[in-house]
Amino acid sequence: MKLSEFIALPEDHKRSTVLTQGVAIAKRELSNQLVFLFQLNEYYVETFCCYKSKEIIEYRVFQNTKQLEPYLDAIRIDDLLN
Repeated sequence: MKLSEFIALPEDHKRSTVLTQGVAIAKRELSNQLVFLFQLNEYYVETFCCYKSKEIIEYRVFQNTKQLEPYLDAIRIDDLLN
């Protein structure tokens, strides 16, 4: 699925697509949210989840690897180096 196709999906289809076709890469914590990072094809999707309800409240999609910076410390590459 292309980036533009994902953006055009209704919210419930975005959730299904991320969970069935996405590869979970990392997560990070904000003050009141958990953010999960997924890779789909040639782009990334951040899912912002409410701590209390556990619902996805926002999707952010990007292709630029510079936007991966908040996750770099959480992505373990030690096993790849051995």
